Amino acid sequence: MSKILNKIISIRNPKSPISECYRGIRTSIEFSNLDKEMKVITVTSSMQNEGKTTVIANLAVSFANLDKKVLLLEGDLRNPSVHRMFNISNTKGLTDILLNNKVFADCVHCTEVKNLHVLTCGSMPPNPSEILSSKRMKEFITSLREYYDYIFIDAPPIGIVTDAGIISTYSDGCIFVVGSKQCDIEMAKIAKKRLEDVNANIIGAVLNKFEAEGSSYNYYNYYYEQSSSRRNPKNKKKAAAL
Repeated sequence: MSKILNKIISIRNPKSPISECYRGIRTSIEFSNLDKEMKVITVTSSMQNEGKTTVIANLAVSFANLDKKVLLLEGDLRNPSVHRMFNISNTKGLTDILLNNKVFADCVHCTEVKNLHVLTCGSMPPNPSEILSSKRMKEFITSLREYYDYIFIDAPPIGIVTDAGIISTYSDGCIFVVGSKQCDIEMAKIAKKRLEDVNANIIGAVLNKFEAEGSSYNYYNYYYEQSSSRRNPKNKKKAAAL
């Protein structure tokens, strides 16, 4: 676990309330899968620094923990950050595959999480929108559907560039990340409209960076600790001391 940054709390602290929230989002996505296949999922936001990459990384880990084959794909060809989240190389990746310079097997990264693969951006292209909207890109995503149970695409902020709208046209669903006390409401409305204009299937929004007040999280921690102690009698004294 040393190679994975602390932002991926689903790995660092799977019993935390935040990790439980990601599992709740995972359940919601699974229920969205009842009437329509929900295999390729795009995650975007209205502006930068709302935490969409952190959200998508934790969601990918959460699904991989279900023993599902998951690919986390870097769709932000302008400002890629997935490779930094997992501390892996970005010297080759998606763009190199689309340009026939590399094959998928040479570019995909296995992670320390079982069943989770990562495909980074690779060479930075001068024309991201053209690459993302290309026939080759759509065919590539179609080919990945045959191998992976879930494909999560980290898209650029839709409020800044149109790339996320392009990606959403060949995705089954789109998740909109909103940074608490950070996102401008008018910008969020514009971003939502841009997704609706391309008929994106918005399956939900994630309120990120929210600081909860009250005792609900403390109660959750207490409940989890008590449940763990019942499963492991050796922890009873420790739990009682808490």
